[in-house]
Amino acid sequence: METQSALAEPVEWFLDHLRVEKGSSGHTASAYANDLKIACGYFHSMGLERWTDLGEPLIVGYESSLGDGIAQSTAQRRLSSLRSFLKFLKRRGVGPHADLPSTGGFKKKKALPKALDIDQMLAMLEAPDISKAPGLRDRVLMELIYGAGLRVSEAVGLKMQELDLEKGALRVTGKRGKTRWIPIPKATLGWIQNYLTSGRHQLVKKASSLVILSDRGLPLIRQTAYKKMAEYARKAGIEEDVSPHTLRHTYAVHLLKGGADLRAVQELLGHESIATTQVYTHLDLDEVKKRYRNAHPRA
Repeated sequence: METQSALAEPVEWFLDHLRVEKGSSGHTASAYANDLKIACGYFHSMGLERWTDLGEPLIVGYESSLGDGIAQSTAQRRLSSLRSFLKFLKRRGVGPHADLPSTGGFKKKKALPKALDIDQMLAMLEAPDISKAPGLRDRVLMELIYGAGLRVSEAVGLKMQELDLEKGALRVTGKRGKTRWIPIPKATLGWIQNYLTSGRHQLVKKASSLVILSDRGLPLIRQTAYKKMAEYARKAGIEEDVSPHTLRHTYAVHLLKGGADLRAVQELLGHESIATTQVYTHLDLDEVKKRYRNAHPRA
């Protein structure tokens, strides 16, 4: 038990670091905790007593154990969690002398949703029954994701005080606690105002600061949002699988096709790296270089 405690205590330091210093969400910290619990169990079973004694043979053995009966994406995440944890320990001088585990072996090509064309997107937006409060809310939910490019978690977590209807903008706090302001298109702004005037009060059961409320006046959970997107896609006659992520992806693609700057789209989406935006929007490096040469006076 002492050995397990000696391995587990530094994990708790790391989790506290994620929550307090990095501002990671509870979901992220929980995922790391689960992954590292599995790693601790493996290394304890192999006789490891302290992280400083962790050597390459044990790391290779753990990596090999991840290939048995689990999805590649899960194996990749567990190894990535261990790498981040060991990097944390090394920075504090209490980590192993072995090289950090490589996460390349489990990587697979990132699957991206197919962007909807404008007619499909309009059909999606027009699918809810806006004569009723829930339908009006669903229209606004889609407007927030497609019209403002919000992540589904950002859309369902948006608060009234984060809306500036006078200036036509909203403030969201995304991953790692990063705050950004996003302009609201006129059409989306109109739907939000309509919902706040004619629909939201019918959903409110008790005081809430959230813009989007469930039929019972509670926070709308992400799973419900996914079900609704699939339902409205079928109603719109779209055969492909559609999720909130599809709408956000469509937002980015439509902006870029309309001539928006890649850096501007990066900021609107809340991506830390432009490489993420480049992959997310199907732009290849040649296209990025072309845009750069056209825009930079010395390129």
